[in-house]
Amino acid sequence: MLFLVAERFLGVTLLQIKHLRKKFEIADAKLLVKLQAEGQVQDSRIQGRFFHSLQDVSFSCEQGQVLGLLGPNGAGKTTTLRILSTALTADAGEIWLNQQNLTHSPEDLRCKIGFLSGSTGLYGRLTGRENITYFGQLHGVATAEIRERIKSLAARLDMTSFLDRRCETYSTGMKQKTAIARAVIHQPEVVIFDEPTTGLDIMAAQTVLNFIQELKQQGTPVIFSTHHLDEVAALCDRVCVVSEGRSVFDASFTQFEQLASECVDTSTSLGASLHGAFLQALTANPPVSSAQIQTTNQEESA
Repeated sequence: MLFLVAERFLGVTLLQIKHLRKKFEIADAKLLVKLQAEGQVQDSRIQGRFFHSLQDVSFSCEQGQVLGLLGPNGAGKTTTLRILSTALTADAGEIWLNQQNLTHSPEDLRCKIGFLSGSTGLYGRLTGRENITYFGQLHGVATAEIRERIKSLAARLDMTSFLDRRCETYSTGMKQKTAIARAVIHQPEVVIFDEPTTGLDIMAAQTVLNFIQELKQQGTPVIFSTHHLDEVAALCDRVCVVSEGRSVFDASFTQFEQLASECVDTSTSLGASLHGAFLQALTANPPVSSAQIQTTNQEESA
């Protein structure tokens, strides 16, 4: 039943990110220029007194899809997600949600997106229930509706046993579950998770992954960054790989898997794995997108 719901939504592009750019001023630019001249710092994103964290990031996600955002540390994944959460403002680029350009409408975008950052940011002296209730109120959800939604979320995320304890007493897994419930209490159109299973034990991580699967089945698109390729294999319909502030791969998971066959030595486990596909995506020149793959396939069949 739930699978049929997800099937009905596929094909409807809900979120489009177009050519995001973001730079940050370097505090001690003179020192950096000196270190660069001496060959101690080598990063093409450092230009003058600015670090260009994002140079050109684009991707899209359809309704009912899960998109995995991959990349090495420092590639620009968190900067991208923070722009989507409205914590940062892009220098250039566009954010389209449900055919609306919300690039310059952060309040509207914030209402439509549920965001879980790398830090849970819970109020320690409040209980889990109070934290979730507070954020529901900020989003204008009625008190009775908040109560019902918390009841449902507590069951789905296995939170009932600790929901009324102060958050300062929580384990890492308890905090993460509470933060997830807080992020979706207003039933957002898109949910964004920044490495949601980092630091969790096996059982807590599986609960989080099951919840992402539920969102997918309900037709809610999910974007999440991760370093765990097994999570990508289990959940993702689409993959975007970011390297040095640029999206170098943006296509389906099936197309991502196929990159492994392009590795030089396909007899090794690396060449036949998602790790091989990931490394191949990082070195792809030019970057790979669904449109390019579709065009290539049409030319080959002609």
